[in-house]
Amino acid sequence: MDLSPIWLSLKVSIIAVSVVFVVGSFLAIFLHRFKFRGHTAVEAIIMMPLVLPPTVVGFSLLLLFGRNAPLGRLLGYFGIEIVFSWWAAAIASMVVALPLMYQGLKSSLESIDANLEQAARTLGAGEIRVLRTVTLPLAWPGLVSGVVMAFTRAIGEFGATLMVAGNIPGKTQTIPLAIYSYSSSGDTANAGYMVLTLIALAFSLVFAVSAWRKKLIRWF
Repeated sequence: MDLSPIWLSLKVSIIAVSVVFVVGSFLAIFLHRFKFRGHTAVEAIIMMPLVLPPTVVGFSLLLLFGRNAPLGRLLGYFGIEIVFSWWAAAIASMVVALPLMYQGLKSSLESIDANLEQAARTLGAGEIRVLRTVTLPLAWPGLVSGVVMAFTRAIGEFGATLMVAGNIPGKTQTIPLAIYSYSSSGDTANAGYMVLTLIALAFSLVFAVSAWRKKLIRWF
């Protein structure tokens, strides 16, 4: 059995979640702290990949990164091609995982008693210190949940990845795409192995986070 889809899925998911962790956390904190005209529209855009069909998300990425698209042509000048590369799979995973990371942290931030943050400010703490010593420790359970949901969504992404990265064995074929290829060709044994691998990876992460959740919270 070809193991490249497993390693590619892990690489793509880790990169996607690393980026989504930073971007999603920033957006959740920024939009929680600041209300402005168009706030709801920005939130709607962030959550859009969660409600749109994955093929629509993939097609939108094609319009953005395709060779004839403005951004695609710009990257082409530097010898960078996104479409039908493993980076396309990573970007697709980022886009579909971002809403889950954002929503996980946003829910925790909204549950924090604003008086606790205000008390820290009254005692002379600046905004950065309030964020570091009060807000994030209280919101950490939601942050952990967001990471778990983002990772499981990223590693299981199929439709958007197929549209923008293709299904190229050894290059862009992730576990879900390998399952599709094996099942389409009637190779149910290898398809079953890939299904079990995907379930095992997702279960291992959820189990590990659940087991170490309290220690992670105390650590941060």
